[in-house]
Amino acid sequence: MSDGMRLSDGGEEARVGFVTALQDLLWAEAKRREGIPADGHPHSVHALRPDSPAARRLHLRHLEVAAECGEIAERVMKEAAARSGRAGASYPEMGTAAGVTRQAARKRWPQAVGTRWNLHTLTGRQHPHGTDTVMTRSREKAVITGWDAVRKGDAATGGVLAAVVSDSEHRVVWASLFDPAEYDAVVVEVPDDLVDIPAGDSEAHQAWADRWAEFVAAEIERRTVRA
Repeated sequence: MSDGMRLSDGGEEARVGFVTALQDLLWAEAKRREGIPADGHPHSVHALRPDSPAARRLHLRHLEVAAECGEIAERVMKEAAARSGRAGASYPEMGTAAGVTRQAARKRWPQAVGTRWNLHTLTGRQHPHGTDTVMTRSREKAVITGWDAVRKGDAATGGVLAAVVSDSEHRVVWASLFDPAEYDAVVVEVPDDLVDIPAGDSEAHQAWADRWAEFVAAEIERRTVRA
């Protein structure tokens, strides 16, 4: 087996099998449109004399089918991108899935990611640890909800100590915590390493939540000493 065809793992083998099955399907459709039985000659795209009229006609039919496949794939990708967006995926995630940049994904599917804002709250007065996330269609609503939650949270044991709002690309656009010196909610800037919030329930998201809790605890402690 050549270096180009060496299979590193089962995933790569499955990918090669998928490509082969798709190529066979396109060739079978080209033959069908030419009135050639599925089990009839030619059995592969390489089985015709390159310079024969029959080869030219069948290869042009094959090109026609391949072009249609490209159009169908583009439509399927658009639908998949829209569904991904509704499920909460960001343009960076779509770009990774499609093998393109975030900018290319945004340009290719401009309506896939709708306007939405995620409100993340942190609870646990002594040792911040509890997190929760809700999605809203309004930045104003997300900010007001977070602001009110932080204000009310200090009055109850285990209440909300801090909140951040992120946009549809999971970047923090607003943050607040309870300031013991002011005895009120105050707006704060989060460190650079907390600006991008990993999506979902991944280990990366949990790591972000842990760093956020550490930042909030340290910041409240600093403000407590100041008070």
